Amino acid sequence: MAIQDLGFRSFRLDTSNIRAWNPDSQDMASTLLANLDHIQDGRSESDVLYEVLIKLGLDLCTHADLREIAGKPVHSIGGGTLMACLGEHISVADAEPLALGIAAWREEQSTAGATTAVFRDSAFENDVAKSNLAAILEQHGIKQVRSL
Repeated sequence: MAIQDLGFRSFRLDTSNIRAWNPDSQDMASTLLANLDHIQDGRSESDVLYEVLIKLGLDLCTHADLREIAGKPVHSIGGGTLMACLGEHISVADAEPLALGIAAWREEQSTAGATTAVFRDSAFENDVAKSNLAAILEQHGIKQVRSL
């Protein structure tokens, strides 16, 4: 028997999935280390994705697709209006195939208007991976690249 999609989602209001910056001025080194990952412990990728939708003003019922690109889960929301990769690790070697895959998927969807790409900041191996990915996306028309 096939699982039937009834088209119903239920949401519950909770605290933010993104950790607020609350520095301890007496121990700044520990504060910085504790905030390397901005996502609250115990939060799922879906939790973070739906918060991003709300913060960007997108409807929670907007059509969403999921595809694996360069071994990373990538979400396309609203036909490519938002492209989100919230995986936990993006290496320098992953940056180019991931960016090219996202750009190709956006083109495949014939996305009208601007696309915002969102990534987990702590996922990037280093600044080179982040810079390369952002530059390749910009070369392909995705100029709004954000990280959490």
